[in-house]
Amino acid sequence: MSGLDSIPVRVEGGPSQDFRTDNLQPVLVQLQQAVEHLLAAGEETTIDLGAMPFSERDEADLRERLGVGEVAATLDAFGPTRIEETRFAGVWLIEHQDAEQRRLTLHLHVARVPEILCAPIDDIADGLAVLRAMNLNLPDS
Repeated sequence: MSGLDSIPVRVEGGPSQDFRTDNLQPVLVQLQQAVEHLLAAGEETTIDLGAMPFSERDEADLRERLGVGEVAATLDAFGPTRIEETRFAGVWLIEHQDAEQRRLTLHLHVARVPEILCAPIDDIADGLAVLRAMNLNLPDS
């Protein structure tokens, strides 16, 4: 044992729900630019809130400013994904969780409809094949 082991250590502070970074305003500016880009070029934008310092307080402030829109969806694939439209049409909050419902990512997505909600063309073709097979097996009326 070294002499440092005998020094008492007390941890104070730590992360607080009231902690704010200075990133909320830049995110809102980036969001405005993304909406302008969607309207001008028709191109979608994703802002990864987990890729920057963004506290719980920042998230609460962001959610308060963006409000709640009319559309929400939940997908269940390898864990729940919650897709929520904000009060601003075309601005979506998308949260991916793992099977234990721990957050994996939180994104702002700017699009008419988030791509994750669009059925892949291969899946549509597979469904059509099943429908055709079902119709072949229907009794004549």
